[in-house]
Amino acid sequence: MVFAHDTEVSLLAAATLANTQDDPDELEDLAQLDAFYERFEYTGRRDHDRAELDAVRALRPMLRTLMTSDRDSAVGLVNAMLAEAGAVPRLVKHDRFDWHVHAVAPSAPLATRITVETAMAMIDVIRADEMSRLGVCADDDCDGVVLDLSRNRSRRFCSTSCGNRNAVAAYRARQAVGG
Repeated sequence: MVFAHDTEVSLLAAATLANTQDDPDELEDLAQLDAFYERFEYTGRRDHDRAELDAVRALRPMLRTLMTSDRDSAVGLVNAMLAEAGAVPRLVKHDRFDWHVHAVAPSAPLATRITVETAMAMIDVIRADEMSRLGVCADDDCDGVVLDLSRNRSRRFCSTSCGNRNAVAAYRARQAVGG
């Protein structure tokens, strides 16, 4: 594990959310938002309405910018995100998770909680000088966010689909040269 569990989950959630706006859009309805909420084990307030969905969808460009920024730019974005949300870090223990940091009340809107949890996770990335673990998909036809939590820093593609597409293309290119 590169980072603490809550940091990794927040980073994965942010990268996944940023990548939902690709074609096809993977966050168009409340059922998809429910699945996202459950997959990344968010807790706290849920409004279950279109306004909440729209607010979460509106985060995607900002998350993409944050996760593909250089370190100094990321610092400015993180500080702005935390200040705007009025974040106050505190230790919490809930469900199956031991002590970890939350910086916004569970009653805050989901979009605010996602913003703050992402910013808090990015603090760990920035402090550890691990911005190289974030980037853009190596697929020429994709601009998805890549989060590389591998030990050897070998992840190049945002999804299995992009990785498979490139592997098939490389295989076909080798076959064409050899055949």
